[in-house]
Amino acid sequence: MDRRESLKALVLGGVGVSLFMNSCVTDKEAPVMEGDVIEPAEGYGRTPEEAARDEALYSQSFFTPQEMVTISILADIILPEDEESVSATQAGVPEFIEFIVKDMPEHQLPMRGGLMWLKRESNRLYGGDFSEITSKQRLEIVDRMAYPREAEKDTPGPVFFEKIRQLVITGYFTSEPGVKYLGYKGNQANVWDGVPQHVLDKHGVRYDQRMLAIAMDPATRAEVMDWDQYEFEQEDQLKG
Repeated sequence: MDRRESLKALVLGGVGVSLFMNSCVTDKEAPVMEGDVIEPAEGYGRTPEEAARDEALYSQSFFTPQEMVTISILADIILPEDEESVSATQAGVPEFIEFIVKDMPEHQLPMRGGLMWLKRESNRLYGGDFSEITSKQRLEIVDRMAYPREAEKDTPGPVFFEKIRQLVITGYFTSEPGVKYLGYKGNQANVWDGVPQHVLDKHGVRYDQRMLAIAMDPATRAEVMDWDQYEFEQEDQLKG
C-alpha cells in the first residue's frame, strides 16, 4: 500500500475527522434549546454572522510568506501528485491550514513553534532554510520526524509533524479532488424497479402494466412524470 492509500485508509477510519468537525463549531454562546427558532440561512448555509466572520478571517494573514512556502513543501511531501490525483497544494491544502489556524487559534502556537524548529534544524544540519536545501535533504529531515526512534517520539520534530500531517490529511480529503479520490458519491438517485413481486402477491395487488412501462423505465428515471397526460391517455384507451 502506498502513502496516499495509507492516508486514505486513515481518513476512512476516522483519523482527522475530529479536527474537521471541531473546526465547524458555531459561535453561539448558549446551546440550542427546545423552542429556539432557527431561521434558514441563504447561500452556502452560513448565517450572516458566520459569513461575516469567515470574510474577516479570509482577509487576515497569520503565516508569513516564507512560512507558507514551507507549509506547501511539507504538504506536497506528505501528499504528492500522482497518476490518480493532484498534490496537496493543488487541492488548496496550504490555504486550508492558514484558515484553520485563524478559525481555531489553539493551533497557532504549535504550528508556528514547529515551523521555527524546522527552520533551525534545517540550518543546523544543512546550513540553509528548509525551502532552500535539496529535496533529498528535506526528505531526510521529514523521515526523522515521521519515523522517530522510541525515545524521540515526544520531541518537537515528531510532535510538529503529527500535527501538520493531520491538518494536511483533513484539508486534502475534504477538498473536491480529495473527496473524489475517496470515491464518496453522496446522495445520488438510484434505480428503483418497483415493489418486489412476492410482496405484490402477498397483498393480492399488481401493477398496471401500461403505467409500469412508463413509470419504471430506468432510461427515463430522471424525467418528471406527467400524470395528467397519462390519465388522459388512459381515458382515451378506455373509451376506445
